[in-house]
Amino acid sequence: MNTQKKQRLEGFLFLVAFCATIPLANWLIGNVGTECVPDGPCIIPVWPGIVAPSGVLAVGAALVLRDMVQRRLGIRWAFAALFVGAALSGFVAPAAWVVASVAAFIVSEAADMAVFTPLQRRGLVLAVFASSVVGLAVDSMIFLSLAFGGLDFLAGQMIGKSWAILMALPLVHLLRLRDRRLGFTPA
Repeated sequence: MNTQKKQRLEGFLFLVAFCATIPLANWLIGNVGTECVPDGPCIIPVWPGIVAPSGVLAVGAALVLRDMVQRRLGIRWAFAALFVGAALSGFVAPAAWVVASVAAFIVSEAADMAVFTPLQRRGLVLAVFASSVVGLAVDSMIFLSLAFGGLDFLAGQMIGKSWAILMALPLVHLLRLRDRRLGFTPA
């Protein structure tokens, strides 16, 4: 298989994973946690004494996966995947959470893209880190405000998403090294 075909195949694998993280995050919020708040989210500890809705880890992964979809397939595919994931969320979460999630994802992914796009050629790990930090802040504020009417879980959201991003950065670095070796170029 030639390099360009491998690049597209990887892109579609990232695309499927990205699409899956959106409904996964919404499902986790309502079903998995150390405690489930009545008419609220299921929460998990993300730091001693700090909790967050349990979908936080999937959203952190989504921010990195979106960057990888864009890198392999282009911006249009990244936005299309967002809407597919949002539609799938409608099957697993209450409508209010889906609306909050979609609004948060659209704005945060646009912010993520605005940071990632110019930085990716200068350094992939830097671009993923910087764009994910911007995306997680925007996503957290919008989602919490719309889904739960406040920012009570903001610190937990920021910490939990940061864990997922930090776990992904070594993999992004390895991917970048391999890209250089194989001559992959961003879409």
